[in-house]
Amino acid sequence: MTTSDVSSTNKSSPDHRNGVVHRKGLAQTPMLDPSPDSVHVRKRDHVMQTTDDDRQEMGDFNSNSELKPSDRPQSLSPNDVPNFMLLIVLYLLQGIPVGLSFGSIPFLLKAKMSYSEIAIFSLSSWPYSLKLLWSPIVDAIYWPELGRRKSWIIPIQTLTGILFLALGWHIDAIMADDNINIYFITTLFLVTIFFCATQDIAVDGWALTLLSKDSLSYASTAQTIGLNTGYFLSFTVFLALNSAEFSNKYLRSAENVSEVGVMPLGTYMIFWSVMYLLITAWLLIVKTERQSTSDEDLLGIRGVYHTIWKICKLPHMKSFVTILLVAKIGFICNEGVTALKLLEKGFSKEDLALAALLDFPFQIVFGYYAAKWSSGPKPLRPWLYAFYGRLACAILGMLVVYFYPEGQSISLFYFCVIMLSTVLSSFMSTVQFVSISAFMTSVADPLIGGTYMTLLNTFSNFGGTWPKFFVLEAVDKFTVTTCSVPNADGSEMSCMTEAAKIACQKLGGTCINQQDGYYYAGSLCVLLGITLLVLFVKPAILKIQTIPKHMWRLKAAEDEKSSL
Repeated sequence: MTTSDVSSTNKSSPDHRNGVVHRKGLAQTPMLDPSPDSVHVRKRDHVMQTTDDDRQEMGDFNSNSELKPSDRPQSLSPNDVPNFMLLIVLYLLQGIPVGLSFGSIPFLLKAKMSYSEIAIFSLSSWPYSLKLLWSPIVDAIYWPELGRRKSWIIPIQTLTGILFLALGWHIDAIMADDNINIYFITTLFLVTIFFCATQDIAVDGWALTLLSKDSLSYASTAQTIGLNTGYFLSFTVFLALNSAEFSNKYLRSAENVSEVGVMPLGTYMIFWSVMYLLITAWLLIVKTERQSTSDEDLLGIRGVYHTIWKICKLPHMKSFVTILLVAKIGFICNEGVTALKLLEKGFSKEDLALAALLDFPFQIVFGYYAAKWSSGPKPLRPWLYAFYGRLACAILGMLVVYFYPEGQSISLFYFCVIMLSTVLSSFMSTVQFVSISAFMTSVADPLIGGTYMTLLNTFSNFGGTWPKFFVLEAVDKFTVTTCSVPNADGSEMSCMTEAAKIACQKLGGTCINQQDGYYYAGSLCVLLGITLLVLFVKPAILKIQTIPKHMWRLKAAEDEKSSL
């Protein structure tokens, strides 16, 4: 395609049937080559001019000069504060179901299920990691009267509110059943996370236009604060209020003690269903969306999928995607199983909730400063440092579990040790999350707007999702637990499931843990993490962050390739 092919007056023709704008496909767009093997990007009239930003991107990483003012960390513009707060609220709404699915529900299920059964429930979080599959549809189809992003955010949040309301009326009875249908409850939360993931696609895309260019790095900060707050409410606060021990000790008088907490799961979900609907109503009535256009409009759904494929084929993108998919293997056992093991050893839910409560303010502060550290010319440097820290925290987590005084009340000193482990782990996790998010925001190609961000976020999320299922399965596979019954005939009975433990107790026996698979799975993860870090992750990260930002744009990369 030559510059003579470009015309600023030639635009795609929207189809207004049924009030939906569905951008035309490649075959209907003369600006683009419809061949799947040769998808070219429309050039705008000003693309051929080399701007100061272009020269800066091409030259800064290859010089040893002092940082230019534009490279120094930027403060959040006062004009962006209202939209920054809106992003926090929208991301908080995502954190509510995420906190339930990723945090509280597995803890509630652990009392009745094995790690293998919890591994099945962990599949409910997969839509959040596979949202790339339908993100082009979210970007391409919308109601112009509402706006590109609100067209999805409003109906999805409404459906989530309705689903939460329906679940709220029945979830307590489902969870009280001694034989919980793990496949049924997994399906319920899979649908919930699907809605949450779809809302995330729209919010990620909206963030690129809600904030000014100088404040874009704070989109990751809003995401960190919002998601962490929602997760905190659905995990820490909810578990504390759901705990009968915590409620009786701190919230009830001596004569009003009860066997259940002050906040049943159903009541919690009904409350948030109301909040979803109220916030959605405010978005519909009060908040207006600024109309934005991009080259993405010309591609259509089919074109966006082709473009995603071509972006994935970029040489540096292959390395970056591989890093996102394997980087979390080293610490996935610590972050997915350690807290469950502490509960298994006798650490109370209310103490766990208190540890997370004390940790929460640190996460907010860490998120703010991590954004500042990540807004310079080498945003992945903090990410790399935190990688070492998360591996160290994984080792510390195994030591904390190993030396836990099982069957005894823990001392203040040991609680502080657990607290220190929790804070250090969340600190390293927050730094990595904000750093990688800031980097992805800085290189996102405006060609496909939110889809480009979703592409990178999908691989990042999936990198922490796919290993979790196998790690939980591995813990059970490596664990050997038998039932010791006095005066038995010598035959052994497994104690792997909660039902088997109850059966053992009825026989007057005791479950003996001969081999704890947690340490085997955790050690294997750490060894794999160290190997990956030394041989692949560190060299690749150091190389990736020296690539000029314009080379992450599809057209620039294709031009570079054709000139060779």
